[in-house]
Amino acid sequence: MSKDPTQHSRFFRFHLPHVHLNSVFGDDWFALKAEAFARFFGTPVFLIGQTIVVAVWIAANIIGLAGFDVYPFILLNLAFSLQAAYAAPLILLAQTRQADRDKAHAEADAQHREDIAKASDERQALAAHQTALLVEMLQQNTQLTETIKTLAERLEALTLEVHKKVLNETSELGK
Repeated sequence: MSKDPTQHSRFFRFHLPHVHLNSVFGDDWFALKAEAFARFFGTPVFLIGQTIVVAVWIAANIIGLAGFDVYPFILLNLAFSLQAAYAAPLILLAQTRQADRDKAHAEADAQHREDIAKASDERQALAAHQTALLVEMLQQNTQLTETIKTLAERLEALTLEVHKKVLNETSELGK
């Protein structure tokens, strides 16, 4: 089932002023790669991959398969320091911009809820107005029905009176 694109755009109309906040680092190639890199740091794939690399690094250097970083693994510590030096600012920047996006979306959602409440109030006022009109029409209909009843009673009385006169005149002629 396909969604109506106009419905989608109407729903997000309050978010459009904040669309510039969607990309944390900007929209160019480097920015997209930096954001992807910052998002990758917290994934299980990264954590498992880093654990495997560190385990292989330590095992290779302890067993003697590689002698470039012997115990106390100073090169490994330098690699972790370098990684932390780049990761921390990227993650903090991503968190700051995410907080900005969250705030903007919360404001847009609040504006959307206010718009819905306003539309609901307008529909409620319209329903109350239409109900009042229906009550007024019902009262007018009742008055018209009573008027018709009165006229019908008067017509019946006049018909009976005319009928009596016609009978009286016919009986006087017959005498």
